[in-house]
Amino acid sequence: MAKKNRRLLTIDSPGDRLEPLERQVVRKPIEGGVLVQTEEPPIIDWSKATTVTKVEPTPDQLDSMKFAVRVCEQVKSNAIVMVQGTATVGIGPGQTSRVEAVKIAARRAGERAKNCVLASDAFFPFKDGLEQAAEAGASAIVQPGGSIRDQEVIDEADARGVAMLFTGHRLFRH
Repeated sequence: MAKKNRRLLTIDSPGDRLEPLERQVVRKPIEGGVLVQTEEPPIIDWSKATTVTKVEPTPDQLDSMKFAVRVCEQVKSNAIVMVQGTATVGIGPGQTSRVEAVKIAARRAGERAKNCVLASDAFFPFKDGLEQAAEAGASAIVQPGGSIRDQEVIDEADARGVAMLFTGHRLFRH
């Protein structure tokens, strides 16, 4: 079904600019104090990102991973983002559990979760998050890596035929 009165806006992406965006210090009030954090666009050297699974991401999946990471950086942690190409189809924001964040993103994506690329702002601390992502339909995952249980997560991805890339860069945002 076609949508009437649709508007398409084109804006410069931070990656398209010659000068980098400024790093900002952000203060957020919390009960009993203030949370101070720096915010900046993710600076990921994609040439140093590592495929850690037997299945390599396809060139299209790599492009989707780059897009998903840009979206994921803007979502409250623990963030899970599911994309198809350069369309965000599911977001699981601000949960205390990565598994719950995956469930929320998958529920929002519905059928569009099938063969999606999933980005996580931080590592999967246990394999259950990856299991949930694969059951929802994710065929490729990009995450920072760095858990003491990374190998368990990698083994689960291999068992399910899911491609996974480690960036080495957390996107955590409160």
